[in-house]
Amino acid sequence: MSVLRLVVLSLVAFAPLATAQAPAGEARSAPECSQTSTGLVPLTDLGKRRYRGQQGGLYGGGLNSPPPQYLKQGLGAVRRVRPINGRIVVLPVGISNATIEFRSLIRLAEQDPEVNPNVELVDGAMGGWDARKLTRPLARYWSALDRRLAAAGATRREVQVVWLKEAISGEDRRFPRDAKALQSNLRSIVRILFRRYPNLRLIYTSSRTYGGYAITPLSPEPAAYDSGFAVRWLVQDRMAKKLRGPWIGWGPYLWTDGEKGRADGLTWTCADVQANGTYPSASGANKVARLLLRFFKTDPTAKTWFTAAP
Repeated sequence: MSVLRLVVLSLVAFAPLATAQAPAGEARSAPECSQTSTGLVPLTDLGKRRYRGQQGGLYGGGLNSPPPQYLKQGLGAVRRVRPINGRIVVLPVGISNATIEFRSLIRLAEQDPEVNPNVELVDGAMGGWDARKLTRPLARYWSALDRRLAAAGATRREVQVVWLKEAISGEDRRFPRDAKALQSNLRSIVRILFRRYPNLRLIYTSSRTYGGYAITPLSPEPAAYDSGFAVRWLVQDRMAKKLRGPWIGWGPYLWTDGEKGRADGLTWTCADVQANGTYPSASGANKVARLLLRFFKTDPTAKTWFTAAP
């Protein structure tokens, strides 16, 4: 077993969410399992085809990998990632789904001998904190995050990698207004991260998983799908040097069209969500965790610091 130091800390309770309107006399207590597909095409499969005027690809123009010059910048940032006080702290920032998924990653990483023992995974995602709330520099989230780091024996200086996954709760605006609003929030969050963590080198960001089973307004479709464009535009902002600070790239792309799936075989079934149709179940969290683990172990900007030296 890896001697990786792993930290699973208590969750902040998620604020109760209003459920979608149910038929008179009927209370909804299960996901909407009939919504097995939206017909939307995952960004990774869309290529140069268009969704409401926007081409596919995680990096635009149908491309799912960083352009060579931008990748070169990312590899430059990687060379600056090295243990501080014996550790490389990886911190998730975001919503309830992110904390559930990251805790599953921690369990997988604990059993993986290939993971660098200097890497420390500290769960910093918390329920009840959507993207709008995190844009406030003095929000209680940030002080709670400091306490989580302290409980792990870590400091802000040791945070070198962030996984950012956010959404706007109750989003119901039409594209592109929904994605533009999330993009703006993500930009503000990145600026806060840049100020708080002086040695932050890399930010990996992911959009939502499939939201078709949702019975709450937290992040239903098509907002869950549209959030992929918000993430892409954030990354493109950093590519165009409209944002300063850490290198920003995609983490794993998590959205797939329900049971219809996507080209790499990933599907998202009703069994992958909890009763509200939005939070991942154990199987859903494990799917995301495996995507995260594979990303960190294989991506050119992650594998050199995440995996142990041979």
